[in-house]
Amino acid sequence: MKDLEIYFTPIKSLAVIAEKTLGSKIEIHTEDNFPEMEKKGIAFFYVPEFRNGDARFEGKFDDSFRNYLYKLFPGVLWNTNIYDLGQMLPGETIVDTYFAIAKVCSTLIKKDIIPIVIGGSQDLTYGMYQGYEQLEQLVNICSIDSKLDIGNIEEPFSSKSYLSHLLLQRPCYLFNFANIGCQSLFASKDELELYEKLYFDVCRLGEFNSDFKKAEPHIRNTDILSIDMESIRSSDFKSASHDSPNGLYADQICQIAKYAGISDKLTSLGMFNLHPEEDAGSANHLVAQVIWYFIEGYSQRMGDFPIGSQKDYVRFSVHLDNFTEDELVFLKSNKSERWWMEVPYPPEQGKKYNRHHLVPCDHSDYELAMRNEIPDLWWKTYQKLG
Repeated sequence: MKDLEIYFTPIKSLAVIAEKTLGSKIEIHTEDNFPEMEKKGIAFFYVPEFRNGDARFEGKFDDSFRNYLYKLFPGVLWNTNIYDLGQMLPGETIVDTYFAIAKVCSTLIKKDIIPIVIGGSQDLTYGMYQGYEQLEQLVNICSIDSKLDIGNIEEPFSSKSYLSHLLLQRPCYLFNFANIGCQSLFASKDELELYEKLYFDVCRLGEFNSDFKKAEPHIRNTDILSIDMESIRSSDFKSASHDSPNGLYADQICQIAKYAGISDKLTSLGMFNLHPEEDAGSANHLVAQVIWYFIEGYSQRMGDFPIGSQKDYVRFSVHLDNFTEDELVFLKSNKSERWWMEVPYPPEQGKKYNRHHLVPCDHSDYELAMRNEIPDLWWKTYQKLG
């Protein structure tokens, strides 16, 4: 993987790494060594790119999350190769930065290595998505964000409107977009209506707080998880530039990270709006803990869809009155006891939708079907597959 070295600068100042800590298990990019990455695992890197976000932080960086991460201890079941690629410095233009992120992500994913992109504004999600364009792979994105970030296509490309620009890409490789943590006071009527027209998914903050397990199927259905750290309430994510009193709790974002790690479908993670500020110690510490919980989840992957065979599932068929299809089919994994719905699609589409016609769901969706009701997730997916 020496061809990736050109995109990174090494970590020059490292704190003393204690024996048996996580830092002693990580292969780190130093002046004398760039990780070989011959085995599958997880690779993270820091990108202080803020030109399409908060311009106050342009040219600044703070990667002290590493100091906290290296001091943590690995989980009991961990047998994961972890690589720290160092810093990816912003390109001459922001398009150059997107290109570098796309190149690195696509190369790592081909090697069965999950990239974790940390640091700058959330429009860097676009660079991660471009990596899947290079792979010509239809993908799902899930965003943890208090806002919908769809903006207006007439607005300049920014962290608040990157989704609308992504949707206009041709060819478009986005199959579904889901938001978790949206707060209604930050979402315009036009944005919500457009989400409905596109059959995108929204799990509002109130819904999530009433039952955090509602987020799990959305996360299990995604390829790219993009976390806006400012979706966390300011009391739990302290930053001079972030003062929202409402949002996710710190322990909730760690639970989401663990769900993401466990998901066999998820192949990349982004954590954004970690601002380089003098008082950002607790924010960097939280980022380190989110990474830890993601790796903890990754160490517990069970080989479910899209990896496992359908022989490993129990099949349930439900007949619904006045239903256009013969029956609604559910699958339950023998390994994890998680549920999926099978959504039919036109045969002329071939293998295009192979990774998308099994929709992660919850046992409550099966119960809904047993009451002769079509689950909302099934209907939205059916519309997109048709």
